[in-house]
Amino acid sequence: MSHDNTSLFQSNRPASRRLHRRFPQPVPAQPCAVLTPRAHTAAVQTLLGLSSEVVRDAGMLQLLAAEMRIAELEKALAEARSAAFADPLTGALNRRGFERAYAREMARTRRSGGRLALVMIDLDDFKALNDRYGHMVGDRVLVHLVRVLQDAMRPSDALCRFGGEEFVLMLPDTSVGDACKAVRRFLGEFSARRAPGMAQPATFSAGVIGHDYFESLEEALQRADAATYAAKRAGKNRIVAG
Repeated sequence: MSHDNTSLFQSNRPASRRLHRRFPQPVPAQPCAVLTPRAHTAAVQTLLGLSSEVVRDAGMLQLLAAEMRIAELEKALAEARSAAFADPLTGALNRRGFERAYAREMARTRRSGGRLALVMIDLDDFKALNDRYGHMVGDRVLVHLVRVLQDAMRPSDALCRFGGEEFVLMLPDTSVGDACKAVRRFLGEFSARRAPGMAQPATFSAGVIGHDYFESLEEALQRADAATYAAKRAGKNRIVAG
């Protein structure tokens, strides 16, 4: 029996599975489409079946909500900055806030050749008041003093709680004589109005100075403090010019 060469390639066996394996063909990558805002809006409108008016109104609402949020954050930041320069009990400036206000006002005063008065105010017998009525009443007296002063101050004036029951008042464009008159008026208003919880009016002593252009704030405050102690030694409830 003769065989030709074609018999070598013929077989009744099933073809090996390996011959039927097909490796996956790579799928060509499709470029990502970048939608413009207008195209994105149109796509959302088509997908959801919304009218153009609804889509436009929704976008405006989102923009308005974002602007309101930004305004809220800016307000919170402004409040935080203000709190950093204010005394938490009375709302007067703290030392840090007063130093900023003083530097700004003193620079303006030097440029204009104007005058600047500083007043040191010290509540009379504050320790005895705390011992008799308690610290809560003492705090009310401090708050009461600040309110009386702020009601009588000009917008350009600045009030600082310097420490404890001591306060510093800055009066721009004011001579020592005019400052003394103003502080006497403040003292009369304060002593005439009793603080909540007080059976008797409180008083304060004050030292008034005119700030020299070339002295530091510390030097000026030392002079005002010395004038205040002079008012204490003279009987309290009075103003002394230094």
